[in-house]
Amino acid sequence: MRILRTLMNSASIGKLVDQYSRFSPSPLSMKQFLDFGSENACEKTSFMFLRQELPVRLANIMKEINLLPDNLLRTPSVRLVQSWYIQSLQDILEFKERDASDEKVIFDFTDAVVKIRNRHNDVVPTMAQGVVEYKDTYGTDPITSQNMQYFLDRFYMSRISIRMLLNQHTLLFGGRVRVNPAHPKQIGSIDPHCHVTDVVKDAYENARTLCDRYYMNSPELNLEEFNVKEPTKPITVVYVPSHLYHMVFELFKNAMRATMELCGDAMEYPPICVRITLGNEDLTVKAGYGYGLPISRLYARYFQGDLKLYSLEGYGTDAVIYIRALSTESIERLPVYNKSAWKHYKTIHEADDWCVPSKEPKDMTTFRSI
Repeated sequence: MRILRTLMNSASIGKLVDQYSRFSPSPLSMKQFLDFGSENACEKTSFMFLRQELPVRLANIMKEINLLPDNLLRTPSVRLVQSWYIQSLQDILEFKERDASDEKVIFDFTDAVVKIRNRHNDVVPTMAQGVVEYKDTYGTDPITSQNMQYFLDRFYMSRISIRMLLNQHTLLFGGRVRVNPAHPKQIGSIDPHCHVTDVVKDAYENARTLCDRYYMNSPELNLEEFNVKEPTKPITVVYVPSHLYHMVFELFKNAMRATMELCGDAMEYPPICVRITLGNEDLTVKAGYGYGLPISRLYARYFQGDLKLYSLEGYGTDAVIYIRALSTESIERLPVYNKSAWKHYKTIHEADDWCVPSKEPKDMTTFRSI
């Protein structure tokens, strides 16, 4: 009886995932997040939006999880992640037909959102562990590796976007108080006037503490700030400070490690140079090379920014973070499950259609004339 119930439940979930994955997620701009989170924010409106949007975002990425290799899906870690997504989808859909004017319904929904957010706290390391389990057991080939990286980028981006929605709702309404006590000027997780230099310094100090603990020393910080728009004022931008902190902290950790290991037992170490520049449309933070780079890059790209590396052999590596300065142009970058995504997993990639140069050049005299 238990097996039959499990099969029926699995079939039901499959139909729901198919149903909601037919819809595309609705990306929001930073300005929309701000406008909605202002003093006129309505918990009922947030409830009505999230009970429609969250199933769509969950179902879209759940369809892609199902396209992973069978042996990867069978790993304990990936099965655990799937169970979290299934449970979260079910939790949200319980409110599909509930009365939005009932205060208890709204209260119960916010409580459910908090539970979902906490349930997904370990999604990133758990999925990564599943990939490790798969590679250790079955190995990988170039095509499988390419498809897994394609999936992981989209999966983690989806996770960032879902967590953004969950955090905004819980921070605005979870405590029944509009002001976040820890960060009173923020609207949810967004700071309308994020002081970039302060976030960079905070990330540096915490990374420095780790470096001092491990290497008994650490490089200094050389920080420059250039505000093209208002040269006399500190640089501020509408952004999620925790996202910026994550990116810069990871970059600092690896920059410090590279510096300490390169210089060995030297008494003095070259400083880590950071240049923050605010133009009319973009903010640029130039720092060192970072561990955790793939996730950091996704955080940058989530609101239409980017993180790029520029290396010169014998000199070093520059990491550049680009952030949109205009809140209207900072729009969520969301993966969508469609025919194009499906083909990416199912298509067998052909051999490269460009010549691969040989190690030894051929004797020009052996070339046939055309």
